[in-house]
Amino acid sequence: MNLQTTDHYFTIGDAAMESGISSKMIRHYEQVGLLAQAVRTDAGYRLYNSRDLHVLRFIRHSRDLGFSIKQIEELLALWQDRDRPSREVKKLAQSHLSALDMKIRELNAMKAELERLVQCCKGDSRPDCPILDGLAS
Repeated sequence: MNLQTTDHYFTIGDAAMESGISSKMIRHYEQVGLLAQAVRTDAGYRLYNSRDLHVLRFIRHSRDLGFSIKQIEELLALWQDRDRPSREVKKLAQSHLSALDMKIRELNAMKAELERLVQCCKGDSRPDCPILDGLAS
């Protein structure tokens, strides 16, 4: 391994702590190609530089916003392409936002139905239960 003395390298544990991503997920992101393969020591330990940490933070924030691995791959490509048109980024984000809006509507409908079932149930010692009846219908 030929490391430049000006570079500061982080072990996978340090990279996990600095980025907020578990070591297991860092290895996964390498495996699926979101993160470049780490430099390895002679003993086989992974080492990450500050650029890798920047990419990991980008991935973490993207995941926090609910983007899929495929979407993050596209976002990373756009982020790294300084000549990209911002409309491509906006199109991807808008598509994700629309999907989130649909999911919120679905969750609100599930919540309303469950609230209705819970209100119908007396929660007493009798065996009849509108919640179970509603689930069975």
